[in-house]
This record gives sequence, structure tokens and C-alpha cells, in this order.
Amino acid sequence: MSLTIAPTDSDGTPTYPPQGLTPTREQIVRHLGHASRVAERATLMGHHPFGAILVGPDQETVLMEQGNVDTVNHAESVLARVAAMNFTAEYLWGCTLYTTVEPCCMCAGTAYWANIGRVVYGMTEERLLAATGDHSENPTMSVSSRYVFDHCQKPVELIGPIEEVEEEVMSVQRTFWTKRTQ
Repeated sequence: MSLTIAPTDSDGTPTYPPQGLTPTREQIVRHLGHASRVAERATLMGHHPFGAILVGPDQETVLMEQGNVDTVNHAESVLARVAAMNFTAEYLWGCTLYTTVEPCCMCAGTAYWANIGRVVYGMTEERLLAATGDHSENPTMSVSSRYVFDHCQKPVELIGPIEEVEEEVMSVQRTFWTKRTQ
């Protein structure tokens, strides 16, 4: 079955395969903590502090992890592109992309086109702006991932922000961007 054109049920409503198990709150917090460690590792390599992981439909198996590369190769978009080259669209629909900060419109779109069925983020793009200010290396956009996913043909589930990890994520962002402005 191909998801390029969604199959429909008898009344014409698009149908999709199951999105895998629903993650528990404990799994969400744990996986976002993992993504945060990936973001911190990215800074050690001189990259911006963003991290993402891809978890399988069982909500336990970490399939991939990716730190930020540069301004056009964000952690989420690189991860989604590599995932799309290595897993079937049907399998990815059951997976969850966990990311430290709400995906920008580019990353949300890439996750959508890769057919990843669920995205979970720790902190909003709006809070990121509070950490980065008008820093030229991170010109945030005021297009939320919710807006992007609400305008897609497939119902990508979006979960976030997650209160339990927001301060940890913000701390990593503040530390990095404060050093960049000195």
C-alpha cells in the first residue's frame, strides 16, 4: 500500500496505517532528554544546540539520532531525509520524531514528506526566540509547526511543548547563544 495517495474508506475519508503505540508521558520525557543530550553534543562539534531522535512504533527503540548540522541542515530535517532513505513510508508513519525545539516550517514539512506520523517537541519556537533574540545565526520564523501540520493532507500528530523538559532545553539554548553573542 502506498501512502502517496491515501486509500479511502467507503465514505471517501482517507485512511492511514496505525501510528504505532501512543507514547507514555515517561517515554516522552525520557526521549526528549535523549534529544537534549544530542543537542549538547552538537554544540561540542561547533553546531547549533538542536537535537532530534527517531523512535520506532514500539515507542522504545531509538532508530536514529541527529544533531544540528548548519542553518539549512537542521537536526530534524536531516534525520527525516535519512530516515526516508532507509525505512518504508508505511513504517515511518508509525514512528515518532522527538526534537528539543518545535520544528521550524522547513523541518515540519520535511517530517511530513518523509511520512513520519508523530512529532514531539520540548520547547516552542517562540521560547527559542527568547533565548536567541535577533541573533543572525538563528533568524527564527513565526510559522508554527501546528500551522504547517494543520495544512497537510495527512494527520501528523503533534505533541508539545512538554513542561517537564522545557527548562532543560532552554538552559542548553541560553548557554549556547549567550556565548555566541559575547
